[in-house]
Amino acid sequence: MSILTRVEKSQKISLKKFDPSDTGDWTKDKAVEKSAKLLDELRTLQEWLYAAGTHSVLIVLQGMDTSGKDGLIEHVMSTVNPQGCDVASFKVPTDLEKKHDFLWRVHQQAPAKGMITIFNRSHYEDVLVTRVHDLVDKKTISRRYGQINEFEQILAANNTIIMKFFLNISKDEQEKRLIARETMPEKAWKLSVDDWKERRFWDDYQSAYEAALSVTGSEEAPWFMVPANHKWFRNVAVAETVVETLRPYQKGWMESLKELGKQRLQEVLQLRQEEEKKRVG
Repeated sequence: MSILTRVEKSQKISLKKFDPSDTGDWTKDKAVEKSAKLLDELRTLQEWLYAAGTHSVLIVLQGMDTSGKDGLIEHVMSTVNPQGCDVASFKVPTDLEKKHDFLWRVHQQAPAKGMITIFNRSHYEDVLVTRVHDLVDKKTISRRYGQINEFEQILAANNTIIMKFFLNISKDEQEKRLIARETMPEKAWKLSVDDWKERRFWDDYQSAYEAALSVTGSEEAPWFMVPANHKWFRNVAVAETVVETLRPYQKGWMESLKELGKQRLQEVLQLRQEEEKKRVG
């Protein structure tokens, strides 16, 4: 049972009801120990996923600047085989991308069978940034909610396992992290004046997220609310959710591989028999 709140149907979401500093009954030491075990299991699950090739996995990460998307990817995916995992980051649309519908560039990055793909930001930017900065009208935003739901349903119907995580941090915590970047040389490369400019729209972004989260959660593509003020809790919570979501598929992947193994063995035996007949004849 995931320790995160799961949103899988349309419901009114108020971010004020979710404490970004919540860690439940977890301690940091307990979380670090648990994370190590979860990441070992995730490595095994990814191997079965990759080998079976019957499903794909899409992990969507959304959150305010500094909410920890990069750090989460680095931690949770640290043990998986790089051949079976991709990361797609969605920046400001290019001129070419602007000439297509807003989902065009996103669909191209959807995971192939056997692969895990992580969206570092995603198609949701087109109902968040565009709404906050009035780049499109309200009717377009409303229409896009429905198109996003349909898009994710198409992916799910084609055996894509979808998990969407909203990394919820407080405004005070964001400020601390932005200031920390100024004093830490290894973090300075992340500095951007735009991050400070976007802070001015904090309340607008909170409203935009509430609207999107309220209408785009579904059984096939649920949202998970991640208290992200504490990085150690964020990491263990997401790792546990990913593992618990994939674990029920392992038996089916193993059965698929057994059948594939039988087929391959039969092909080899048949080839050897044919070669033996030619040699004897």
